Amino acid sequence: MHAAPGDWIEIRGLEIAAHIGVPDEERAAPQRLLVDLHLHPLRDFSRMPDAIDATVDYFTVTQRVIALAAGRPRQLLETLADEIATTVLREFALQRVAVTVRKFILPNTEFVAVHCARERNR
Repeated sequence: MHAAPGDWIEIRGLEIAAHIGVPDEERAAPQRLLVDLHLHPLRDFSRMPDAIDATVDYFTVTQRVIALAAGRPRQLLETLADEIATTVLREFALQRVAVTVRKFILPNTEFVAVHCARERNR
């Protein structure tokens, strides 16, 4: 994943379960997906006091992403990645978020991945 300059928090390989896929049969059971997030807080680390409320609580972010993914079925990984990025940016004190979602569905491949990044409007 390509990161923007500055300070960021990285969550790599968050395991989630989602009903996702184009045919109905593929969405019937939850699939294992892996999510990577690059979280760019509103303030650089050098300007933060040493307190959890000064940064982004990454445990809370992971719980929100897990709940979001499980919340409803989707056809496209692209839709899920966009919803994760949009939700995390809206609900947490971030300037920017980049998301990668990996799915293990195609034969003879390690995985398929989609990437998206969103920035807060100033």
